Amino acid sequence: MAFDGEEEQSQDYLFKIVMIGDSAVGKSNLLARFARDEFYPNSKSTIGVEFQTQKMVIDGKEIKAQIWDTAGQERFRAVTSAYYRGAVGALLVYDISRRQTFESVSRWLNELHTHSDMNVVTILVGNKTDLANDREVTTAEGKALAEAQGLFFMETSALDSYNVRAAFQTVVKEIYDILSRKVFLSQEVKKNESSLGSGRAVILQDDSNDATKKSGCCSS
Repeated sequence: MAFDGEEEQSQDYLFKIVMIGDSAVGKSNLLARFARDEFYPNSKSTIGVEFQTQKMVIDGKEIKAQIWDTAGQERFRAVTSAYYRGAVGALLVYDISRRQTFESVSRWLNELHTHSDMNVVTILVGNKTDLANDREVTTAEGKALAEAQGLFFMETSALDSYNVRAAFQTVVKEIYDILSRKVFLSQEVKKNESSLGSGRAVILQDDSNDATKKSGCCSS
C-alpha cells in the first residue's frame, strides 16, 4: 500500500500496546529484549508503571509503539481499567513450561475485552521455548486456542531472542493495516458525499480480498 501527499511523510502514529498474562511468564524480559536487546535472568516482578516506546517504519511511515508492562499488578489481580484504556494491541503471554499460565489465558482475554475495545489486535504468545525439555503446553495447543479465539499466535524466547521482534511487529503491522483501511473507507465515503477533495488520499494497493482475510481478532 502507498500514501499520496508529501505532508503524510512527516506524520507518524502512536499505538498503545499492553502486555498481559500471569506473573513470571516473561513479559518484562520480552519487552526488554525487544526495546533494548537485553535480558535479565534474575529479574524480579516489575514494580511501578513501565512502558517503552519503540519506533518502526511500515510502508515508509514512522510508527511509534508505546508498549505497557503490567508493573507487577497481575500478581494481585489488580490490573486496572486505566492500564487498558486506549490500547489498540495486546500481547497475551503464557509460559510453555507452566500449564497453569496457559489455563489463565481465557481469564485474561475476558479482562481485556471488559476494559478495552473488543477489536484490540491480540497475539497469543507462548514464551520460553528455550525450556523445551520442561514444556507442558504443546505448540498445537497454543495454535488451537488462538484459532478458537480469533487471535494471532507465536512462540517466543526472550532468552535467545527467538521470534520476539516478530511478535511485536505482527501486532503493530496489523493495527496499521486496519487503520489504513479505515482511512481509505472514510475517504471513499467523503468522495461520494462531496466533490470537495479535502483530506489526505490513501491508496491501498493490496488485493481487496486479501484485506478481508485478516485474522478474526478484528472482525468480531
